[in-house]
Amino acid sequence: MEQRRRETWRERTKWVAYMMVLATFWSRASGQFRYSISEEVKEGTAVGNIAKDLGLDRTTLKERGYRIVYGSTEPPFRVNQDDGILYVDRKIDREEVCDRSKVCVIDLKTVLENPLEVHYVAVEIVDVNDHAPSFPENEKMLEMSESALPGARFQLQAARDADSGSLSVQQYKLSDNEHFRLEVKDRGEGRKTPILILQKPLDRESVKTHVLLLTAIDGGKPPRSGNMTIIVDVSDVNDNPPVFTHESYTVQLKENSPLGTTVIQVNATDLDEGSNGEVVYSFGNDVDARTRARFDLNSMTGVITVAGSIDFEECSRYEIDIQASDKGAAALATEKSVIIHIVDVNDNVPEIEVTSFSHALPEDSKPGTTVALVSVKDSDSGLNGKVVCYLSQDLPFTLTPSLQNNMYSLVTKYLLDREQISQYDVTIVGKDAGEPSLSSDKTIKIVVSDVNDNIPVFSQNPYTFYINENNNAGASILSVTARDGDDGSNALISYHILRDTGKEHLLASFLNVNSESGDIVALKSFDFETLKTFHFQVVATDSGTPSLSNNVTVNVFILDQNDNAPVILYPVSSNGSAEGVEEIPRNVNAGHLVTKVRAYDADIGYNGWLLFSLQEVTDHSLFGLDRYTGQIRTLRSFTETDEAEHKLVILVKDNGNVSLSATATVIVKVVEPKEAFAASDVKSATKVDEEDNVTFYLMITLGSVSVLFLISIIVLIAMQCSKTTDYTSKYLQETNYDGTLCHSIQYRSGDKRYMLVGPRMSIGSTIVPGSHANTLVLPDRRRTSGEVRFMF
Repeated sequence: MEQRRRETWRERTKWVAYMMVLATFWSRASGQFRYSISEEVKEGTAVGNIAKDLGLDRTTLKERGYRIVYGSTEPPFRVNQDDGILYVDRKIDREEVCDRSKVCVIDLKTVLENPLEVHYVAVEIVDVNDHAPSFPENEKMLEMSESALPGARFQLQAARDADSGSLSVQQYKLSDNEHFRLEVKDRGEGRKTPILILQKPLDRESVKTHVLLLTAIDGGKPPRSGNMTIIVDVSDVNDNPPVFTHESYTVQLKENSPLGTTVIQVNATDLDEGSNGEVVYSFGNDVDARTRARFDLNSMTGVITVAGSIDFEECSRYEIDIQASDKGAAALATEKSVIIHIVDVNDNVPEIEVTSFSHALPEDSKPGTTVALVSVKDSDSGLNGKVVCYLSQDLPFTLTPSLQNNMYSLVTKYLLDREQISQYDVTIVGKDAGEPSLSSDKTIKIVVSDVNDNIPVFSQNPYTFYINENNNAGASILSVTARDGDDGSNALISYHILRDTGKEHLLASFLNVNSESGDIVALKSFDFETLKTFHFQVVATDSGTPSLSNNVTVNVFILDQNDNAPVILYPVSSNGSAEGVEEIPRNVNAGHLVTKVRAYDADIGYNGWLLFSLQEVTDHSLFGLDRYTGQIRTLRSFTETDEAEHKLVILVKDNGNVSLSATATVIVKVVEPKEAFAASDVKSATKVDEEDNVTFYLMITLGSVSVLFLISIIVLIAMQCSKTTDYTSKYLQETNYDGTLCHSIQYRSGDKRYMLVGPRMSIGSTIVPGSHANTLVLPDRRRTSGEVRFMF
């Protein structure tokens, strides 16, 4: 009677605990969307309309990227973003998902983006009666002594049903007989153990063997059942069963205890003598295979030892039935339950799960922008399962805890700059409060996406280029390059020339720039004698939205080439050919000036430096030619044997790398003194006219050069006024050369002064390498300046 009261109190305690757990679970789930479906339904079965329950239309559901977050495995459900309905994605076996749990719920975490929303959906899997009860054995052999008293109890192996709740085993039935009846022991949690009770003394001489049929029935509609045949062999007298020394056995065992650790020792005695009084121990018939794999029982001593891995998270309590039997012919047995409580040890590291919501984070994201959600769990209990998360590095991110336990948000702490750091490796550390504490970490990669916040920057500002005149029209003459610190299309640069009004606009119209490479093509050939320098602006624009641009000034200086042949100014005949006749008296002395050949070259420097030489002469001993001035003088006095007429062909050539030349012919007639005087009077008038013509042409030439010079000065002054960089250019006329019109250019660059020279050089000047041998470095007698000054 007392034992039955204890069992009733234990049943009530279990029921109250079950109701408290159910109430706690319901309070937690009340804020969730909850649906229910039966197990084993077909794939594609509709569970519920999430879009309708959330109050969202189908377009919003798709635009905000509604999806299910379900850890590392594929969720058994899917959301159709076209109609917002939650469907079964694969066949669900409740027994596989929740084993024998009374309530089987699959928790889903769903996410909406822009803005971020997290909803929790609970789907209850309703059990169906798809399993029949089954016994471990189809036939059970029992041996009973005929001296067994009515009321003797024989525990049988319980039937197992994979279904749960009311669909599991609900009752047992025993076939009709007069000697035995059946009693069912309810162990809670759906476990019912059948016990065979002797209700009438056995008579071996009347019936030696009793065959019984035990049927287990579940609570399905219609119910399913399973059978086991019980064969009872009646043996002779062993009338004292073993008796345990303790009424109950309870012990605590730490998880992860080593194999062979002694858990407890049970002890039973038998008042019989001989083999009927020898006690052996064994596990009860209701001890499952999992428990047998974890514990070992010494049949002689009753010592229970650890035989397998003990894990608190797998099972926190074991109830083991120990059977003490004697060795009588008809052995008597007594059972006692040993309850083992497993003590939790901090042996599980925290598990971190990160849900990232964007592949790339814009660099202009405001502080507080959510990057990812972080959840952490620890399978341990108590303080061992209490976890704190933090970041292991000093980064522009921080973890903020959410209202739900063990949930964090990874948010930005301040503004980002992709051009400084384009990617972050963020390590999240989870540490429990156990002793000693365990920790784990997880690293996520955050890519910072580009925003167009950098303008293109040219490699030089301004650009200065020197190009030769007579360039090929349509060919590339120079190139500009800009780079953008942004990425992708924001760094894709296109170039164009800024076209404004005025003279520079006219020059820029003869230029074209490749929008992709920055190569600049001249559409015309430049002539140094016409244009010596010009500038224009190139604009670089990126492809961002909105686009950013920058411009640069390009200064171009035209370099002279030897493209002009010398022009004979004197002598010039009436038909325009370089030919003249000179008459001199026969009695002139050596050194007499016969005439002077004058020539002009439009080029400058060495290209315009002219040298004179006698290409053809009738008598080399009679006439001499100054190679620099072009003066023809007699080398000796004339004799009677000298011819009266001499032909001199003078070659005039410049000093270019490929020199150009011209020739002049002078006919020298030797006359008697009287004829010379008479002829001179007649000729003087003609010569005056010729010289007047030569002077007229020379004045026109000099006037043209002067006008070009003044125009160049005016243009350069205007350029200097419109530019921030100071360039000063001035042409200086070289006046120390006698007989040949030529040019020389002086300019400054840094702390040096350069001059493109004509026929004369200054003492102490040096030739600059790479200047085609016509540029000199002049000693600087002015103050040092960092500016570049060009002088023409």
